[in-house]
Amino acid sequence: MNDDYGWKFWVKVAGLFVACSIGLFVVAWIFLSVTYAWSFGGALLLLAVVALTFGWFHDRKTKSHGEGDY
Repeated sequence: MNDDYGWKFWVKVAGLFVACSIGLFVVAWIFLSVTYAWSFGGALLLLAVVALTFGWFHDRKTKSHGEGDY
């Protein structure tokens, strides 16, 4: 089997995997801490606020020319 990817590529893939795993662990830890403190409804409300804020910033950053203008 001919491996066109070098070992540097696989080290980068492994590093990306580890970084994403740590990030997911931190996000899950924060979400579970909020769930414990504010109950499940409060945690979902916080998640919705974060998602809506991210969406608002994304929409303001990527305005299309004339698309969606009423």
